[in-house]
Amino acid sequence: MKEVTDNPNKETNSARAEYIEKMEEKKREASLVRKIVLWLCIGLIIVIAAGGFGAYRYVMGTIEPQDEEEDAREVEVEIPAGSNVDTIADILEESGAIESAMIFQNYIRFQGEDGFQAGDYVLHTAMHADEIIAELQEGTVAEEYETTFIIPEGFWLEETFERIDSETNLEEEQLHETAEDEEFLETLIDRYDYITEDILQDDLRHPLEGYLFPARYDFVEEEVSAAEVIDAMAERMASTLDEVNAAAGEDEQFESYHNLLAAASIIEGEAIDDEERGEISGVIDNRLAIDMSLDMDPTVVYAHGERQERTLYEDLEIESPYNTYRNRGLPAGPINNPGEQSISAAMNPEEHSYLYFFHSPEGETYFSESLSEHQTIVNDYQADDVDHAEDVDEGEEEELE
Repeated sequence: MKEVTDNPNKETNSARAEYIEKMEEKKREASLVRKIVLWLCIGLIIVIAAGGFGAYRYVMGTIEPQDEEEDAREVEVEIPAGSNVDTIADILEESGAIESAMIFQNYIRFQGEDGFQAGDYVLHTAMHADEIIAELQEGTVAEEYETTFIIPEGFWLEETFERIDSETNLEEEQLHETAEDEEFLETLIDRYDYITEDILQDDLRHPLEGYLFPARYDFVEEEVSAAEVIDAMAERMASTLDEVNAAAGEDEQFESYHNLLAAASIIEGEAIDDEERGEISGVIDNRLAIDMSLDMDPTVVYAHGERQERTLYEDLEIESPYNTYRNRGLPAGPINNPGEQSISAAMNPEEHSYLYFFHSPEGETYFSESLSEHQTIVNDYQADDVDHAEDVDEGEEEELE
């Protein structure tokens, strides 16, 4: 008789069935997980959408009129000269003209609005944000201001104070005394982020050279103080730097505002028009990157302290922390009060390989990558004027000799 044994096929079928059952269970679990994840995603999308819609409704609500016409309240607002967007928004919120200063600031920047005027306004709570913006841009008529002066871009501090002297009750001496008073300078350092201890360096000709924004200034008072005028100009510079920073994003070119304004002032002194400011800034950037002397004529003129039409070889020898022919890097500080376009160009230099540029007598500007190319251009225009030194560096002097 044969011995009876277990059927091996039966064991195999049983294991296979168990494996299939486990796989089916995993599929059911995976399906359940997918459903849970799907519903969580749908729920998250709904929450985000609801939040976004709520935020949108809130933002729109703050820029819409607060009241209906029949329920509107009049609000008197005074916007001081030199006020920036943040200051204006805070004043409007405090007065009750708007609900949120933060949203109003962002709305203005999103819309790209500017040109707000100082003055006294009567607004009302039935005004849309756009109406308030338009009202502030229209401003108070010039006749309502008792004191008005305009400072052109590129003015030296001496020229700035001379202009203010001629247009206001203030004298140059008062302005210089205030602008060099260390206690007053410390108050500016405490108030404005862009003004630092850099302005207290001993080798600066004027602490606030380059820090006072060139623009039109209006005051409702007939008599103003030197401190009020200087502070208004410093605040306008702070506002301009904020706007330029916002436009530039995170890629700031210089380690300090002092250096930024120094570069911007050179661009202001060199540029013939707005189109070439970025290119000149690129030349400055390229030279700084390879530790090449800047050799910029406006720095020599400033070092001499006297405006002159031409820069001669002999002028380059002056010992001064502002002379970029004798000293590498940027000058000790700004050499004039630069405008917004030059500041923006300094922060956003154009990328190119130029190391030289030359202004022709006809007003054309020629950019070059090499000294030989640059010197060829210079020689073409100045073959008979060897004493003129337009953008010539030490290497060029040796070659010319």
